[in-house]
Amino acid sequence: MDTQTTILNNGSTKPVVLYDGGCPLCQREIAHYRRLDRQGSIRWLDLTDPAITLPGDVDREAAMKRMHVRDVNGHWHTGAWAFAELWSHLPFYHLPARLVRGTGTLPLMDRVYTGFARWRLRKRCSDKHCPTSAAPDKTDPPSSGD
Repeated sequence: MDTQTTILNNGSTKPVVLYDGGCPLCQREIAHYRRLDRQGSIRWLDLTDPAITLPGDVDREAAMKRMHVRDVNGHWHTGAWAFAELWSHLPFYHLPARLVRGTGTLPLMDRVYTGFARWRLRKRCSDKHCPTSAAPDKTDPPSSGD
């Protein structure tokens, strides 16, 4: 079993971020967050790395369609809820995380994120090098916060 699989399955207390390393915008955003994670308190996993074996409760295609973050208790969050979870572990983002969680704005943020995520994947798949077996379905339901 490789190290990354072990990290995902061994009850690590670090949050885990799954991201599309082949997406230029995603790369820039994750690079920004990684610079803030000076303590190394978050595990960052690029879904385009073929060496990564995901645990059975995470589908690679679904993870490519929506950002996924596993919290320290092992629960997966997707979309806007994933960003709120990630932000809660980063300096300078604690307050925004509390605000979006406490004001009830996450469902609206998630609708906006869902539209963006579909557009991003369609754009990424337009060159026939789609990282998933299918382009995003326009009927995908929005996340319920997982």
